Amino acid sequence: MRPSKPPSALQLVSPSGVTPVPNHPLPAGMRDLLPSEALRRRRLSRRLLDHFALHGYELVTPPAFELADVLERGLGALDPRDVLRFVEPESGEVAALRPDVTPQIARMAATRLADRPLPMRLCYEGTVLRRRQERARKHRQIPQTGVELLGVGGPDGDVELMCLAVSSIRAAGLSDFVLDVGHADIARAMLVDFPATTASAILDALAHKDTAILSDLVRQAQPPRAVATALLELPRLHGDGALWPDAERLLQPTAAAGALAALRDLWDRATAAGLASELRVDLGEVRGFAYYTGAIFHLFAEGPGEPVGSGGRYDDLLGRFGTPMPAAGFALDLDNLAWALRICGTEEHLEPRLLVEATARSTRICEQLRACGIGCAVAPVGDAVAYARAWAYSHVLAATGTHEVELFEIATGTSRKIAVAPEGDLGSRLAQSLGSR
Repeated sequence: MRPSKPPSALQLVSPSGVTPVPNHPLPAGMRDLLPSEALRRRRLSRRLLDHFALHGYELVTPPAFELADVLERGLGALDPRDVLRFVEPESGEVAALRPDVTPQIARMAATRLADRPLPMRLCYEGTVLRRRQERARKHRQIPQTGVELLGVGGPDGDVELMCLAVSSIRAAGLSDFVLDVGHADIARAMLVDFPATTASAILDALAHKDTAILSDLVRQAQPPRAVATALLELPRLHGDGALWPDAERLLQPTAAAGALAALRDLWDRATAAGLASELRVDLGEVRGFAYYTGAIFHLFAEGPGEPVGSGGRYDDLLGRFGTPMPAAGFALDLDNLAWALRICGTEEHLEPRLLVEATARSTRICEQLRACGIGCAVAPVGDAVAYARAWAYSHVLAATGTHEVELFEIATGTSRKIAVAPEGDLGSRLAQSLGSR
């Protein structure tokens, strides 16, 4: 029976339900990944990185923390309160745990990779750490894989990245998703003459699709009629290509007309590149407003309630590090992507792991299994099935005779006997048998 409230520290028990375990809490927002989840995470990340490599993106591994001024130079979109800072003991400098990998890539490109010819195609994997202001999202750790395309400007680079983002999550096993595209300069162009506090409040209302607050703010600001009308309509300008006539009618009389034309051109190019079935447009999208300079996009799927991936163009970033060049990229949130994969039933199943009952033949049996790529270990003395369940082994193997083994499947509770030759074919016979189930 499930307890009505969490047990106290003295009531906590081990997975076996018997042995008390101490209560050692983690820092707020931190969490452990236990074996099965850690293995799934690693395989998902590896699959994505392998896919990036197929498209010419080379892996880099930036450090977990940097000097704070390096990161802050390139953040833009993050609230400074979200950044976890500390004093680096040896130098006395203020350092920060990375809340975003892209500024680190920009530093690499401007320094250690500065002599390489353009374009640069780089990819990465790592965890970023942020203080989360929203009450509903308590995790500070955000595991990511991502890519950065440096030195390719305009829609050619944008389409390359959008196609790669789509093919990447397909390679991960997700088939039901949408790709929302927008443009950072649509809202920015119409707000350029607004007081900074008013513009910030309008952007916040747009981000939350809060039309009531948006209406009050626009009415108080009293912008030109065309701008007021366009701002009030932005939250509903989200959908498929049928909205383009309304968008052009509303935005062409405003300073956002150029950004809208650029976005329409990108839409047409992305459609021609084969993305039509996933493509949606969101003209009221303002997340990352301070960071991006052009096209922005988000990948949404059922489950997380947040993007499984996001990216866009940030042509101003490299200039802050002394090496101006066009740049764009995207990051995939591995937690959200794994969530979406579970919801749609395509999360990767773990490969068989066998627990071999201890006998005089156990070591030899394990050698044969490992030679065929089957993970295994010798069972400790005691209840092998209980141990296998606790540690997520898929099967227990018992040698019942010189020419026969018995394979017990933990998930179904069923056994089957497999005939084997006296020497040498146990691993291959088991690999064949397990692969057929």
